Amino acid sequence: MNNFPDNKILIATHNNGKLEEFKQILKDLDLLILSSKDLNLDEPKETEDTFIGNARLKSRTSCNKSKLPCLGDDSGLEVHALGNQPGVYTADWAYTKNGRDFNQAMNRVWNELLKSKQKEPFTANFVCTLVLTFPNGNEKIFEGRASGKITWPMRGIGGHGYDPIFIPDGYNKTFGEMSDLEKNKISHRNKALKKFISFYNDYNN
Repeated sequence: MNNFPDNKILIATHNNGKLEEFKQILKDLDLLILSSKDLNLDEPKETEDTFIGNARLKSRTSCNKSKLPCLGDDSGLEVHALGNQPGVYTADWAYTKNGRDFNQAMNRVWNELLKSKQKEPFTANFVCTLVLTFPNGNEKIFEGRASGKITWPMRGIGGHGYDPIFIPDGYNKTFGEMSDLEKNKISHRNKALKKFISFYNDYNN
């Protein structure tokens, strides 16, 4: 059974940093990886209040428009002392009228932690939920988590998003201080995509 008859998969994103992570982690698969941006597809507004809801919305919308198997991703940072905020609103915390500013978002996280009067370590985790939608309407769900803690000030210029303030468990440097290769071995997105790779290999080899 071949769920990918054209050896193509669409990643429902316009985020270049996220797309590069997908390409790096999936590079050994016999798949041509396209993005919504490649096909000039608009991204739907993320109107759901769960990771799976937003991932499904993006995946279904892009699959319906492209007629290709599509992976939609919703991911975010959950800071436990903040009641798992920003969570599904991770990107919203970076919103400005001129686009997303993650320096602003990271400052907000730290300021909210100071206001919380909680004590360090400020444990947190990154979550990645993937929804794979096929043109026939079938779907599969894959989730990955990376646990760690929040640090301040920001450290490193690698990665994207909140990476410069997140130290994964078992390490003494942030995602922002890691090479792409090092981060991609342990990231939440890697863990979710490894589950997708297992699914792909089971059904297409």
